[in-house]
Amino acid sequence: MPSWRTTLTAAGIAGPALRADYTHVARRVLRREPAPYLTLRLLAAPPLVPWLTAGVGFMNLVDDVAETGTLQERSAGLAALAEGVDAALQTGDSPDPLLRAYAHAVDARGLPVHWVERFLEGAATAEARFDGFATEEDFQAYLDTYAWPGLLVFTGLQYQGGPDEEQAAGWRRFVDAAQRVDFLADLAGDLAEGRLCLPRAHLAEHGVTRADLEQARDTPAVRELLGAECARARTALAATAGILDLVEPGLRPVIAAMAELMGHQLAAVERAGAGALRKNVGYGLQAPLRTLARARRVRGSRGTRVPSPDQ
Repeated sequence: MPSWRTTLTAAGIAGPALRADYTHVARRVLRREPAPYLTLRLLAAPPLVPWLTAGVGFMNLVDDVAETGTLQERSAGLAALAEGVDAALQTGDSPDPLLRAYAHAVDARGLPVHWVERFLEGAATAEARFDGFATEEDFQAYLDTYAWPGLLVFTGLQYQGGPDEEQAAGWRRFVDAAQRVDFLADLAGDLAEGRLCLPRAHLAEHGVTRADLEQARDTPAVRELLGAECARARTALAATAGILDLVEPGLRPVIAAMAELMGHQLAAVERAGAGALRKNVGYGLQAPLRTLARARRVRGSRGTRVPSPDQ
């Protein structure tokens, strides 16, 4: 597998200061979310890895600020971050090496700035003030406002010039499925933290109360509700068919693995039934390992050790 220095060179990232900024971001991503770093290093084409790593780092930064502290602290933090991002995008400079690297990636790859602006606006209006969804329409608005641009500030960097209309629409379908699966898999943890991520209208359709979910009541109505939510997620997952045709060849193994793991996780939620109210549903260990091994064979890579960003 190419070293981190080789991937920087393959992406055309030159100069010790700029390469140090990208290395800083890679270390941060590795510490916070080793799975995305591992997947990118194992499966993505080397010239795409630094750009996408910068995208993951930026996405994580915004998420962290939007979800940390009181509402006042989140709002103030996001306002300050938006100012810093705007300055970095305009000047290419920032006190934060993560923002310097991300601003460089946006400029070098030609990602339309409106995706970054939409993501930051959505973080302030939708994520930082999140109070659940009254209806399915509210969930869809959340996707449009926050989750979709949040995905494109990362995946949009694969395209030189940014995604076209068809590509962006494909990622909108992808994030619909990903968010539904994520909310179902994290249902227990979200409820424990006071977050209900299923539309309240869906609960009412089945005669289920929030207390039923918080107390993990295994009733016919609760099972029907969870079955209906899983069915919606299955439909959304099926709608992502063809996404690989819209993905740059160098990123296809990554997205194929992500889609496969979403299917595994949804199947685990379906098997868990009301048990998903008592414990978050993960991927397990075997499914990710099998998926990564298969994707590596398809890609034709050799070796299993993933070098750190210092190598």
